Amino acid sequence: MDIEKGVDKELLSKFEFYNYGHALEILNDAFPKEWSEIQDCLRKLKMTVSDIKKFGGNESPIPKKFDDVLYPLGWREIRISADLVVKKYPRQKAQRRGRFAEEPYEVETIEGYIDGHNIDFLKNRVAFDLEWNSKDQTFDRDLLAMRTYFDCGLIDVGVIVTRAENLNEIFKKELDSRGQSLIKKYGSSTTWMGKLLYRLDSRRNGGCPILAIGIGKECVVGYERRITEYNRQLKKIY
Repeated sequence: MDIEKGVDKELLSKFEFYNYGHALEILNDAFPKEWSEIQDCLRKLKMTVSDIKKFGGNESPIPKKFDDVLYPLGWREIRISADLVVKKYPRQKAQRRGRFAEEPYEVETIEGYIDGHNIDFLKNRVAFDLEWNSKDQTFDRDLLAMRTYFDCGLIDVGVIVTRAENLNEIFKKELDSRGQSLIKKYGSSTTWMGKLLYRLDSRRNGGCPILAIGIGKECVVGYERRITEYNRQLKKIY
């Protein structure tokens, strides 16, 4: 499916979309309600320069904007744990002949075989994670979690939202409260689309379909006017 056919046109100018494993097709065909809610959440996302200047990683104001929209709709953060039950069935006859027995001769339980896999938002069989400004290794945790949920038959598709590269244009021009460029806060070793895509290209998501979404600079309210004024001031100086 072409991205243009599966995504609201209004969102195409503000966000990047990368489709892995037919995730977009699955969302549109099998989970139209959940996909509509995610798109509505993206549509309502409005960030300010003040928002992006605040520290706190995923505890910054931006992740909370997603909480405010998705939680009232029934999306919930989920953590799973599971034990593995191993049953050993012997052949009914020796020398590798005959059928296997219907009853196991030994049953072993490995406790905590799956434990600690968190998903930011889960509804029906759709998983949704947001990574605004964490260490880029967080993507490995997210993809392992979605892969595990998928392999266990708990989800059919995952969505990961992170920063698009073009936000760096803002980060390079703006200063934080300490007078330092924001690009130092949003460095190359943090979570942004470039760090996610190479992991998806190497299939770290296993068989789990993933739709990767990048938050673009166009989501920062009033920033184009700010840039225009900034350039006007430069012309006056030079």
